[in-house]
Amino acid sequence: MREWKQGDLPMVRMIALDMDGTLLGLDARVSPRNLAAIEAAEAAGIRVVIATGRRHCYAMRQLRGLGLGEESVLVSSNGTVTRYLGHGARLLNRSFLSTEISLWLCEYVAEFRDALVITFDRVGADGEDSFGSLVVENLENLTSNVDRWVAANAPYIECVVPIERALLARDGQEAPNPPIQMMLCGTVERMRRAEAHLLEHPQVTAAGVAASEARPGATIALSRTEYPARDLSIVDILPAGCSKGVALLRLAEGWGIQPEELMAIGDNWNDVSMLEIAGRAVLMKNAPEDLKVVALERGWAIGGHHDADGVAEAIEAVLSEQEVVLA
Repeated sequence: MREWKQGDLPMVRMIALDMDGTLLGLDARVSPRNLAAIEAAEAAGIRVVIATGRRHCYAMRQLRGLGLGEESVLVSSNGTVTRYLGHGARLLNRSFLSTEISLWLCEYVAEFRDALVITFDRVGADGEDSFGSLVVENLENLTSNVDRWVAANAPYIECVVPIERALLARDGQEAPNPPIQMMLCGTVERMRRAEAHLLEHPQVTAAGVAASEARPGATIALSRTEYPARDLSIVDILPAGCSKGVALLRLAEGWGIQPEELMAIGDNWNDVSMLEIAGRAVLMKNAPEDLKVVALERGWAIGGHHDADGVAEAIEAVLSEQEVVLA
């Protein structure tokens, strides 16, 4: 029998970690200390979930080979897909944008088509995607904004003109599964205009957790990530009802874990849905300044910097606090 010694504070039984700007340092790697903290948490019986805006294949570039357990789970594409890291990348949950909605979106964001990426989930048992998992119409503009992302994902990017052709049957083949998301990428000012334009339509809502936050009848949810120092912003276009927070609540329920027993650690606006549901929310020190204001208003802790083992500091504090003894 376990006896919890820390008064009325809920015991942390699940930890959700964002990747970029949180778990990964400036070198885009998981530091030895961060990895050791994750391993210690898992050894203590705490479920550790990686929750990222990256799609599964792109996230696995940094996670593969770290020795994380077969039962470790990856929530990718901002909550649209959930898979095991092991078990042949077995799928736990996946949502799609319908082909009809996707075709409409291509037309509705006409002003921003040069910044549009369509993402399909074509992950195999090895966790790898195939060519055409990412589709663009104009690669030049994306390269000028996210050149490192384009270079890293070159084996999966297909240029299709017009981009709508990627959503339909072509070359004698059947139509593909609908996309799991779309993405707009560009300067902060341009992407805020794109987000505002999308939110003008009643079918579009901001990604969140509570049903009361969504527009009735909305079929599309938006999730924004900003990097002011790089003048870079990404607007993810997701199926309505998808977010990191929703995906984590689904996992927690399946594991018999209450939201107050969850600690979430993130650094950006696309992490808000998981920070707002967690019993303990930690916002990284390197987060945008306006998000830090929100954190202070909501009582979230401000943690360390992502390039100074801020994740390890937060996990180590919980492990030190949670002295569990056998009675």
